[in-house]
Amino acid sequence: MNPYHTLIIDDELAAREVIRTLLADTPMLRVVDEAANGLEAVQKILLHRPHLIFLDIQMPRLDGFSVLRKVWPDHQPTVVFTTAYDQYALQAFEVNAIDYLLKPFDEIRFGQALGRAIERLNNQNQPKIEALLAQLLSAHTPAPPREYLSRVLVKEQGRMYFVNLNDVQYLDADGNYITLHTATGKHIVYDSLTKLETRLDPNQFVRMHRSHIVNLAYVQEVETHFNGDYIVHLKLGQTLKWTRNYRDKIQAFLG
Repeated sequence: MNPYHTLIIDDELAAREVIRTLLADTPMLRVVDEAANGLEAVQKILLHRPHLIFLDIQMPRLDGFSVLRKVWPDHQPTVVFTTAYDQYALQAFEVNAIDYLLKPFDEIRFGQALGRAIERLNNQNQPKIEALLAQLLSAHTPAPPREYLSRVLVKEQGRMYFVNLNDVQYLDADGNYITLHTATGKHIVYDSLTKLETRLDPNQFVRMHRSHIVNLAYVQEVETHFNGDYIVHLKLGQTLKWTRNYRDKIQAFLG
């Protein structure tokens, strides 16, 4: 039987040398190359298409999870993680027979991981393992940026038009009626302020009162009031109360 091609990926030369030495007496495996960072790892995995990789997680340029995300559509090797960080994801690997080596590891622990890897290579029908790794990679894939409203549709006196939210200085609510205050006038929409708040960019619009949301671009200054409240002065002269119940929003004012 031809030996299984193996790739060692770690940014530390000493760590790669330890693994290479421990593999020297395993004729079933042949080390075809090494990689010292994430980008190099992607290139060499796609070049050699190894059966097995020993993969560090914390590396420069790309971490181990990012490496797998990039190569997984084209090549899916058996993976043994090597890391100095004992994280919950790594525990999941061991429970589900996707192994990891916690540095520093000894020869006995390495032999256990190696045995599991060879057993997996000898039995390619491992849908549960592949599904678990795919799920793991999906969990580490950054979520797409959330899209927020840029304008609001207003229905007024038999006509409909849009109000650009960049022009809205603040919003106030009376029941389910919300007034959008702009420099040129007021516009009323029928909606819940709490519901609308979830669709506004929190870096631009901040809830500071049960009935008020302010556009930070129009804030001139904030002054202390009594009982833990504040008074917010807008650039066009309006003043609003920022109540103590919303003091957790202070970070928005500090940038």
